[in-house]
This record gives sequence, structure tokens and C-alpha cells, in this order.
Amino acid sequence: MENIESEKDRMLWKKAKKRVGFKNHLIYYLIVNAFFWLLWFFTCRETEEDKIPWPTFCTLGWGFGLFWHFMGAYVFENKVSQVEKEYRKLKDKSGL
Repeated sequence: MENIESEKDRMLWKKAKKRVGFKNHLIYYLIVNAFFWLLWFFTCRETEEDKIPWPTFCTLGWGFGLFWHFMGAYVFENKVSQVEKEYRKLKDKSGL
């Protein structure tokens, strides 16, 4: 019974770490991208009026990674990784 509780605690700890990691990632994303857009606004805006602003590429590229970080932390949170499935299968087979 204690093993089950410790396994649940381990899984909750892992889930909490993923969510905190995502929240930190989001904060860094917002701060750095705000800086990039302000930098572009005050330095390059007038000289590049007909071009796509360069911070767009940073925002979109990093945003794509942030989206997948969110998916891993909140949407796919109950999915057990293939490594964990294989480990449990081997553990059950060996009787440990």
C-alpha cells in the first residue's frame, strides 16, 4: 500500500515540476518578447515599414515551442511515457 502512495506522490511531483517549468517558460517568453518588440519599435520601426518585423520570427518560433511545452504539462499530463510502460512491464515480468 505504501508503494502505491509513494508512486502517486512521485507522479504528482513530476506533474507539478512540468507545470512550474511551463509557467517559468511563459514568463521568460513574455519578458524577452516584450523586450524584442520594444527594441524593434524604438530602433527599426521606421526603416522597415514595408517588411515583416524581425521580432515576429522570434515570437512565432518560440511560441511554437511554448505551445508544445503547454501541451506536455497540461494536455498530455496523464499519458505514461513509453519508457515507464516498458519499465513497469519488465518489473511485473521479473516479479519485483
